[in-house]
Amino acid sequence: MHPSPAFREDEVGPLLVHLAEHPFVTLAAAPDGRLAIAHAPVVVRRLESGLALDFHLARSNALAPALALGFRAVAVSLAADAYISPDWYGSADQVPTWNYVSVEAEGPVAALDGAGLVALLDELAVQAETRLLPKRPWTRAKMSPGRFEAMTRAIIGARLTIERLEGTTKLGQNKGEAERAGAIAALGDHPIAALMRATIPPGA
Repeated sequence: MHPSPAFREDEVGPLLVHLAEHPFVTLAAAPDGRLAIAHAPVVVRRLESGLALDFHLARSNALAPALALGFRAVAVSLAADAYISPDWYGSADQVPTWNYVSVEAEGPVAALDGAGLVALLDELAVQAETRLLPKRPWTRAKMSPGRFEAMTRAIIGARLTIERLEGTTKLGQNKGEAERAGAIAALGDHPIAALMRATIPPGA
């Protein structure tokens, strides 16, 4: 995460909202001492024991074999990002920077059983298809008999139990009002501009 406290987000509520809106993550782990990366959509689980992220990997993925013994990983969800030109601030001695919003979840990863994988796949479909309404949602009931079961043999489900959850909301909070306004105006309809506006206190 960004080292500056001005950009740090550690309230669980906003972090979970972010993950719900941006559920596609990059996973980084080094189970055998060599860093490996995977990308996967996740479902946030609120369990009695705490929070978790469920996801699946192709069995041919470099991380998949390590699930048998488990490993630690970091999952990163990145939302909008934008380059900020120093010219936009309208003040002297500024430097280029990048504004962005991201969330990190860290913890141990273990394999899901077969029933857990099926439940995950169903929920992932519901999660994604809901965004496409009023389209009639896709379900695996539309598949030919046996096809779903055959395809699931090529993947493995996993759960990251969250021990650390924090985010970076770097939107120019360390800049003056006029400087932020200049950057927002220059960004126009870029998503980062809307996020920057939302961080400005009412009446500021």
